[in-house]
Amino acid sequence: MTSTPLTAEPSTLDDINRIGIAFAQAKVVLSAIELDLFTVLAAGPATENELRERLGLHPRASRDFLSALVSFGLLRKDGDTYTNAPGADRHLDKAKPEYAGAFLERANRMMYPAWSGLTGLLHTGEPQLAGREDQAAAFERMMADPGHLRNFLRMMDAVSGPLGPHLAAAFDWSAHHSVLDVGGARGNLVAQVLAAHPHLTGGVFDLPAIAPLFDEHMAGFGLGERASFTGGDFFTDDLPEADVVVTGHVLHDWTPAERALLVKKMAAAVRPGGALLIYDMLLDETPGDPWNTLISLNMQLITNGGSEYTLAECTGWLTDAGLELAGTVPLGDHDTLVIARKPAAAGEPAA
Repeated sequence: MTSTPLTAEPSTLDDINRIGIAFAQAKVVLSAIELDLFTVLAAGPATENELRERLGLHPRASRDFLSALVSFGLLRKDGDTYTNAPGADRHLDKAKPEYAGAFLERANRMMYPAWSGLTGLLHTGEPQLAGREDQAAAFERMMADPGHLRNFLRMMDAVSGPLGPHLAAAFDWSAHHSVLDVGGARGNLVAQVLAAHPHLTGGVFDLPAIAPLFDEHMAGFGLGERASFTGGDFFTDDLPEADVVVTGHVLHDWTPAERALLVKKMAAAVRPGGALLIYDMLLDETPGDPWNTLISLNMQLITNGGSEYTLAECTGWLTDAGLELAGTVPLGDHDTLVIARKPAAAGEPAA
């Protein structure tokens, strides 16, 4: 992995100040998504007065708010009217299938408030969400609320969707017949793998409350006959067997000891000669991609033991689980796919 700075090394006070108040730029974008501004403008150009009326904006702040979004390149202004810039129109209009703003919706609700507690994390090592509630209890409550669950799954789709085509192309699926996505939510990623490789059947293992939404999502892809869902708790229940087991953006939720346990359980579910595929925003051994470092800090702010991790740490868990590291492949802009193989049984061909 190579270092990709978010910004050039600051050389002036203005450079430093811009870094220091980057939170202000972020909040302008998050509020625009919260207000459905980009969805409203996707219907057609609008003046500032029209946007005030449609979005319930006060005249004191609306001009500067819209001007900031123009300066960020998310809106365009022609005379007195505003329109979405192409990128915002494609990715931030909720009516479009390419909508990817669910991740930023969650960032507004959860990540932005949590980051105000970073100093507290640095002093205590404790998550900084309001109430610091137990992670499992928070998940159980969310799963019991259909609206919150759908919002969470939309966020998961926004994160996994861009990675699906990369995963379908990054691994040689030709020698395998089945794939299981552990923690795969409603199957958005595995559906794209199945669509690209018609010889595969696929499954998802996740919490039972997701099952009806998985069935609904797979029907939308036309994959109801090739995809199945198994509900359970991956810490206590056995996983279904498959030639290839995949997990992504799951291990970073848990402590190192819990990750090691999960890797062993997933390795046990891989059929002899098969593979375990893990993707996450791996950390460089020396400071590298700042995006991944920020995501790692974010996981520490919102979970009881999570963070990103290095390839060396992941390799240790794989070795302890009896798997052999077969290589790594970049996946999208920030993720790394780790490929591990399970030896074939004596006298048996690979899966």
